[in-house]
Amino acid sequence: MEKDTLFLLKPDFQDPGNDTRYFCPACAYIEGFLVFYPQVRHAIQVSYVDYPRPRPAIVALLGEAHQGCPVLILADGSTTAGVEGVREHGRYRFINDEVAISRYLAARYGAGLPH
Repeated sequence: MEKDTLFLLKPDFQDPGNDTRYFCPACAYIEGFLVFYPQVRHAIQVSYVDYPRPRPAIVALLGEAHQGCPVLILADGSTTAGVEGVREHGRYRFINDEVAISRYLAARYGAGLPH
């Protein structure tokens, strides 16, 4: 990956057989971070995926077991020393916890840290 790539669920999804609309709170947390720090949004690749599984764009990179959102796939060569929550699948390193994602993005792109 040339850039850090963030996958988020599209908001306003429904469970099958249910008319209630939902959003993902963890994805909303990251969206809020990106609103506060638009320079981070412009520095990374942000992709939105549909709620139903499988989520082919993520499965193609991280496998079926790691298709939850939000998930940040780290750019090739990015430094992860001291970064919490970094996992690996094949040749990819990723973070799939919203607070750990925000901490990584803040450190890498010079934004504020969560307090």
